[in-house]
Amino acid sequence: MDDERIHLSRTVPSVYEKLAAFSSEVAKVAKEAGVPLATAELVQLHASQLNGCAFCIRVHTKRLIDAGESPERLAMLPAWRESGIYDERERAALTLVESITLIRDGGLSEHAYRDVLDFLSVDEYAAVAWIGVAINAFNRVAITGRYATEPADD
Repeated sequence: MDDERIHLSRTVPSVYEKLAAFSSEVAKVAKEAGVPLATAELVQLHASQLNGCAFCIRVHTKRLIDAGESPERLAMLPAWRESGIYDERERAALTLVESITLIRDGGLSEHAYRDVLDFLSVDEYAAVAWIGVAINAFNRVAITGRYATEPADD
């Protein structure tokens, strides 16, 4: 990777600190809304996969492994629609975060919106949407700065 890239978090730390505080508030809202931590991490991992953010993929994969997530569920995440291993609430959350991440494709259709609300409460919907907004912001910061993803020292 190019060590010469400007890291926004180091160059203007005050803005990055506000983004981190925003993310902490989003995590609090998600917890209060009853969004399981595993679901919050899965949607962040999936958005990061869609955006190609290696740094955030590593972060959220590690968090899921540390939380006891199965290798099968991690491996199947890119094909979650074809997989039968995610429950309806997780599938609704993944649908929502995908629509936010791939907003250029038209966002969440009316049909998908109604389907998502069959499984997520208004508070859960709002929390997952904010998770999507936050992780997409972090993906852009990390990708822009080409944050290091060399082999981990496990």
